[in-house]
Amino acid sequence: MSEDTGAAATSTDPTASSWHLAWSRGGFARFVKVSDTALTLSSTVPSPPGSRIDATFVDAPQLGFRVKIHASRRQPDGTFVLEGRPIDLTREVRAHALALMAAPPPAAG
Repeated sequence: MSEDTGAAATSTDPTASSWHLAWSRGGFARFVKVSDTALTLSSTVPSPPGSRIDATFVDAPQLGFRVKIHASRRQPDGTFVLEGRPIDLTREVRAHALALMAAPPPAAG
């Protein structure tokens, strides 16, 4: 089952509250699509195809997982679209990701 918010990244500001994930080597990302076998993320940093990157949730740092990257594309706004597959996505982590995608974006203030 695939979910898609259709929301595009609009800021590379690492303090922006709309980032869902923090990469272990620096940078932030948000979910665009999530399924059992594939992820699409909007990221502040690129990652080359074949790389494995560790992520934790910004709002729940005890929840983490890894992603094997298949594609990385730079966007006009300076972010990167990363496509890959989850390596160790538990049900709890997947449920948390889907809940974040379903939540309305924070109000600009």
